[in-house]
Amino acid sequence: MIKSIAHASFLVKDLDVSLRFYCDVLQLPLNPNRPEFAYDGAWLDIADTGQMIHLMVLPNPDSTEGRPAHGGRDRHLALVVDDLEALGERLENAGYEFSRSKSGRAAFFCRDPDGNALEFAEDFTPKPITK
Repeated sequence: MIKSIAHASFLVKDLDVSLRFYCDVLQLPLNPNRPEFAYDGAWLDIADTGQMIHLMVLPNPDSTEGRPAHGGRDRHLALVVDDLEALGERLENAGYEFSRSKSGRAAFFCRDPDGNALEFAEDFTPKPITK
């Protein structure tokens, strides 16, 4: 019955800082058609998929203390990218750390300015489990 993900949302403290990360570093376009809410935020388009990331400027009830350094061991949003190494260079040039997938596959994880974990890979095709 479920056909796709419409959007994922992240709580952020400073919208300008978050937009620099998501729009400038990750190169996600800002969607100008944000409805009126009682709080500030932004919608970011994921290519031409109709899927979006919703940044919401609201207090975060979750502590960033004690979260795993590797985002693959925390709740995260996984995104397909055209060029993983080019994104890695953009992250490094902007001062964002990332860690390679512990499974050995071509993927890496980073955290946004608010500690939200993101995974990036060029291919998320599941591989059969072998025993």
